[in-house]
Amino acid sequence: MNFIKILFTRIFIAEAKMALGRHKPKIIGITGSAGKSSTKEAIFSVLSSKYSVRKSEKSYNSELGLSLAVLGLKTAWRNPFGWAKNVILGLRTVFSRDFAKILILEMGVDRPKDLDRLLKIARPEIGIITAIGEIPVHVEFFSGSDEVAREKSKLIKILSASGFAVLNYDDVAVWDMKKDTRARVLGFGFGEGADVRAAHEKISLDGTTFKMQHQGSTVPIKLEYVFGKQHIYAALAAATVGIIHGMNLIEIAQSLNTYKPPPGRLNLVNGIKNSFILDDSYNASPLATHAALDALKELEGRRKIVVFGDMLELGKFTVVAHKAVGERVAKFADYFITVGPRSRFAAEEAIARGMDKDKIASFSTSREAGIRLKDLIQEGDLILIKGSQSMRMERVAEENMANPEEAERLLARQDKYWKNKE
Repeated sequence: MNFIKILFTRIFIAEAKMALGRHKPKIIGITGSAGKSSTKEAIFSVLSSKYSVRKSEKSYNSELGLSLAVLGLKTAWRNPFGWAKNVILGLRTVFSRDFAKILILEMGVDRPKDLDRLLKIARPEIGIITAIGEIPVHVEFFSGSDEVAREKSKLIKILSASGFAVLNYDDVAVWDMKKDTRARVLGFGFGEGADVRAAHEKISLDGTTFKMQHQGSTVPIKLEYVFGKQHIYAALAAATVGIIHGMNLIEIAQSLNTYKPPPGRLNLVNGIKNSFILDDSYNASPLATHAALDALKELEGRRKIVVFGDMLELGKFTVVAHKAVGERVAKFADYFITVGPRSRFAAEEAIARGMDKDKIASFSTSREAGIRLKDLIQEGDLILIKGSQSMRMERVAEENMANPEEAERLLARQDKYWKNKE
């Protein structure tokens, strides 16, 4: 199976290079330790209002995934006939007359030199780095956050002088990369020196509102039923890309009305007993987990339950990262449910920080946690569900959503491959 995967990957890489060489679209590349998919969706919302744009499906950000994204194809999982069909469809794309003028591509990094391989397939004109954080996701195979930052900075090192590096102004590791590129640098964030800045943010059950500022102009932005600062960052990055493409703030504000995060990225799902689920079950890094907890904390006047699964691929940072989550949870949550052996460190830290141990429960699987949550929920509760992909925390959401028939549309990992995978 590995040989077949390697073979098809090489074929799709070759087809992707042919398609890019033939059609010459403008490429926007996105990397970072959190927020890549949300930023991609926000950019698509902004640019698609005026331009011919295509984005990568789901989180296609590996060599294979990036090639499929360029070709506009979907994974065939373990179906060799599906992959063979994709080869034919890929060739059609190469010679098609209908190819997007702008491609928005995620570029993921799990190990050293991953980005080198991706940049051999597609070289962006605009490079966006969303965030690194003190303990990045996928740090297990790196010596530390500095090495992760160096790997991700390759995205903007290869940019030409006519390109643009769009950097998170508030993330010290990211903003420090500005010295590593020839391209024009634009910063987005909350800091006063950012080129595109957010201020006066507010989070409620209706969504997130803020004021967006650029060169002395200000417009109000409302992200309806979208929650958390991380989505403000996605919107700011998208606005920066819109400005690069000649759009004004009013056009950008209007286009952001259509922005909806992908499933499992802090989406509001109606829960049983008239409760509210903040479904952030797609994946988890320390940075994204802290942001989700901050969003839950800001929502006022309701009982708050945190259901938290292990964060994986953190290597030597595993214990300290999970303890930091427990410390935050203890400050405001009414109940804390953990899933997996690593998250027990979070539970132990929450107790050490003064949280009542009777308000904490730890389980081995997400299914067990989902059943416990069902017994615990009361009307009006706010429930945050968060954990790494392999923890399958979407099962907790599905067990407790008011309308499980909508799971396929609302939750992550609902296709046949994941449903059949334990």
